[in-house]
Amino acid sequence: MAAQKSEAGAASGLVGQWRDILAVHARTMCELDRELHQHGLGASDFEVLDVLAEGSAEDGTSGFRVQEIATQVHLSQSALSRLIGRLEKDGLVERGMCSEDRRGVRVCLTPKGRELHGEVRPLQRAVLSRMLEPGA
Repeated sequence: MAAQKSEAGAASGLVGQWRDILAVHARTMCELDRELHQHGLGASDFEVLDVLAEGSAEDGTSGFRVQEIATQVHLSQSALSRLIGRLEKDGLVERGMCSEDRRGVRVCLTPKGRELHGEVRPLQRAVLSRMLEPGA
C-alpha cells in the first residue's frame, strides 16, 4: 500500500512538471505570436524561416526538403505544407523540385524572406530570453 502511494506521488509530481512545461510553452508561443504579428508572422512561420536561414541541409545543398524541416519544427506534414504555401504566397520562400529525388520538394528562403528573418530574429530571441531564462 505504501509503495502504491509512493508511485502515485511520483506520478503526480511528473504530471505537475509536465503541466508546468506546457504552461511555459503556451505563454512563450503566445508572446512570440504577439511580437511577430506586427511583421505578418506567427511563431511557427518564424521557426520555418529560422531553420531555412540558419541551417544547411543534410546533403550540403541550399534549402531543405520538407521532411527535413518537419523534423525541426514539430508540425505535421500537412500543417507544414500549408504553412510553406502561405510563406511562398507572401514571397518569403520558394519551392522547387529536389534534384536528387524528383518526388521531393526543396524549400529555400527568398531574399525577401532572408531580410524579414533578419529583422525579426532579434525580437524572437528577446522573447525567448525574457520567457525562458531562469528567474523569468
